[in-house]
Amino acid sequence: MSKYIALASFAAAAVTLSASFAQAEDLAYFEEQIAPYAGKPSFEAPGPTFDAKSCMADKKVFSIPQSSANPFTSNIEQAMAGVAEKVGFEFTTWENQGQVSQWAQGIETAINQGVDLIDLLGGVDPRVLKPQIEAAQAAGIKVVASHNNGMEQSEEIREIADSDVPIDYYKAGALLVDHAVVSTEGDLNALVLISSGPLSTDSMVSGIKAELEKCETCKAQFLDYIGTDWATRITPGVQSALMSNPEVNYIIVIYDSMSQFVLPAVTITGSQDRLNINAFNGTPFVLGMVQKGQVEMDIGENLDWIAHSVMDSEMRLLCGEEEIDDPKIPFMMFTEANAMDAGSPPELSKGYGDAYQAGFDELWQLN
Repeated sequence: MSKYIALASFAAAAVTLSASFAQAEDLAYFEEQIAPYAGKPSFEAPGPTFDAKSCMADKKVFSIPQSSANPFTSNIEQAMAGVAEKVGFEFTTWENQGQVSQWAQGIETAINQGVDLIDLLGGVDPRVLKPQIEAAQAAGIKVVASHNNGMEQSEEIREIADSDVPIDYYKAGALLVDHAVVSTEGDLNALVLISSGPLSTDSMVSGIKAELEKCETCKAQFLDYIGTDWATRITPGVQSALMSNPEVNYIIVIYDSMSQFVLPAVTITGSQDRLNINAFNGTPFVLGMVQKGQVEMDIGENLDWIAHSVMDSEMRLLCGEEEIDDPKIPFMMFTEANAMDAGSPPELSKGYGDAYQAGFDELWQLN
């Protein structure tokens, strides 16, 4: 009898050992996905070098941000103005409060000013501005949607606008899952907070769902809150979800500013010890949460780098250069290990290194 017990024990141990090997092997894929984003990004030229100063000398660019009240787009606008000053061309920002009617008025103003290119930045949706865009194109003005959509959505946008400067939102969504899977050692049971409406959300959600399918043991529940509801609905919604499902061990937030409304729900439900949070954008106050251990990881974007990349693509269009499909805008993962690189308190565009500045100067032949 003891022989059979010994054999059974050996068999059970073998199954356990096999399972642990299988899990380690499965986790290796997810670890490989996040590894390239742990350090400071290197500069990768999106296209051939060209004489930007010469060809842009008499050009006018008119940019319409999603909202002047949005610090994300307003800071990109400031950085774009800095690029224009460095290269030497006229740049105008259209102040607005995020209303479609104001975007339309901005295009009309740009037409009246006789600009060369209209930039629709960070969520100004070309799909709701077709008549205005057609009027601008009829006046010989190029229209570009920037930092608005994922790369797989470019074809749809370029049927309306002359071009776009996409972001790899799909990859960003996938990376959030990759990191959460590694953090939970393959036992992910997540709440995923999304905000429907923008094309970027559609792209990120596609990346999240595709990556979740690669983890057979992972579970996820999606909660959807439009931007105007964040302050009123996220906290009670997350609180209810955590109370109804005590197995949740991770919260994935696609736009990191939502995190400020997630944390109260985590505190109220006493869930701090059983779950972590990750997010996307790299907003300074959220990087402060990373420094304090309140958010485990935030995928950051350097807004000054974004501005340089947007300007690069748009200058190429005006200078008759080949159109850019991938502007090579990188992501960087901030954790407690490197979040202090962003400053104390964290600052916009800090912590990513400065390789891009010399890279773009050389690319545009400014040296």
